[in-house]
Order: sequence, then structure tokens, then C-alpha cells
Amino acid sequence: MVTASGQGFEPAIGDGPERPATAARAAEVRTAYEGLLQIRRLVNGPAGTAVPAPWELRQMPRAVALVLEAAGLTPSAVDAEGRRTRTGYRVAPGPSESGDGRVEVTWAGPPGGGAAEAEQERLVACAAALEPLGWGCLLYRGPRRRRFLEVEPPR
Repeated sequence: MVTASGQGFEPAIGDGPERPATAARAAEVRTAYEGLLQIRRLVNGPAGTAVPAPWELRQMPRAVALVLEAAGLTPSAVDAEGRRTRTGYRVAPGPSESGDGRVEVTWAGPPGGGAAEAEQERLVACAAALEPLGWGCLLYRGPRRRRFLEVEPPR
């Protein structure tokens, strides 16, 4: 999708700069999400919107981030030096050794910003947005006892 500025649409994965919550951005997200659902209806037939389309499986971090942003969840953000400036979700490819098409969603924020205390509740909210669209979500506790959500395609 090409936005009004002539640039391609990119969902917020949580590693970019803070984007102000504008009506224009909300419209872009809504249009991209409606496009995702329409593609699912056309490709999946009777399964409709409950199963990810093939392009989503090839670009899982982008597809997962789009669903989270469309659900109104806040993405994390970083400044030009890579320091976290806002608490929110962060979507990244899963461990490369798994090689089976998984992504990890974490709840990240600036040091002392309270991300660790809110992560279980917020990751459960992320799962609630993803599961009705056919994504499998498992909540784990990883290094340093931080939680993360593993998201995988349906089996």
C-alpha cells in the first residue's frame, strides 16, 4: 500500500522512532488492516479471516505488527541512538535456530519505565488481538525472567 505521502506503509514493529498518534496514521493503519482482512477472505475461501494468508507467513513480523497496531496497542520506540523512548510492544523474528517461522513479541520500554511490571498483562492483550486471527500465541519467561510472547502460524 502506498500512503498519502507516496511512501509504502510500514506497521510499527517497536524499533523505530515515535510516531505521533494522528488521524492520518490511524487511517493508514485502518486501510492496511482492512486490506489484510480482504486478502484473507479472497485467498482463504471458507476459512475467511481466521487463517493467515500466505504473504503473512512470509512476512510474519510485519503482519503481526499490523494486527497489534490496528488493535490500538502502543508500539515501543527508540531514538536515533537506539535507546528506548516509549514503552510498548516490540515484534522481532524468532530465534534463527528454530527456522520455523515464529516471531517474538516483547513488552519493551526505557529503563525504569515500568515495562517489566506491565509485561504479562500487556502481552496477554497482544495475544487477545492475535489469536482470533489464527495466530498461535504462547507466553514464556525468558532470560532475566522477562516474559515474551511466541507467535506462530496455525498448524
